[in-house]
Amino acid sequence: MLIATWNVNGVRARQQRLAEWLAERKPDVVCLQELKVTDEEFAHDVLETSGYKAATHGQAGWNGVAVLAKTQPEVVVRGLPGASKDAGARFISVKTNGIEMASVYVPNGKTVSNPDYKIKLGWLEALAKHVESRADRDAPFVLGGDFNVCPTDLDSWMGARGKGMIHHTDEERALIGRLTGAGLVDLYRTKYPSEAGFSFWDYRAGAFHRKLGMRIDFLLCTPAVANRLRDVWVDRDFRKKSKTSGALPSDHAPLMADLV
Repeated sequence: MLIATWNVNGVRARQQRLAEWLAERKPDVVCLQELKVTDEEFAHDVLETSGYKAATHGQAGWNGVAVLAKTQPEVVVRGLPGASKDAGARFISVKTNGIEMASVYVPNGKTVSNPDYKIKLGWLEALAKHVESRADRDAPFVLGGDFNVCPTDLDSWMGARGKGMIHHTDEERALIGRLTGAGLVDLYRTKYPSEAGFSFWDYRAGAFHRKLGMRIDFLLCTPAVANRLRDVWVDRDFRKKSKTSGALPSDHAPLMADLV
């Protein structure tokens, strides 16, 4: 079973690249982030031609999350319980393929001096409480998405120089730590404890080619899922422009995991 998460940075703008990826990689379940469309505007018909059904929590022009699967996902929660609605559409949880899959798009926060930083911390607090309150912590569960936090210095091209900056603060890292403290396993970091594993590179200044990235996209799972892991990888080829269609990439690459 192949699962994945991908911040597509606009599903309309990335529609062709997404279709190419689905056709080539054939994942079973996909968490998408930053749709930037409402539920009504989401191109369900286009996805169905690729063999996928979608459960969405959309928003006009901003945010938006979805889970794709080859059979219609059953929605468990649309919208993060306890989170401010001002933060937008950033959470959806479904049941599919015998697993509860949640797609997450954590607020960016902009800078530590920006009011959005407090919104980010509040949203992460609500996410931590939601995970900590799960009635059955042993049940198969995957929290996949763009967390907008580098949990350690290894996860950022800035290394220790990023300390105290947005994505690198002790407050953000502590809240991510609560997710793993509640029993979730970071698949990539568990498999590759010393490799950077960057999944995001800014469009500007040739960041991708200069390896100026951050690992902010995660697949966090309960042991029931993590124990099935064969391999996990960042699909860097789909951070590049399509050689066949010319379709432009997102600033994120898909993160993929192969489960037995």
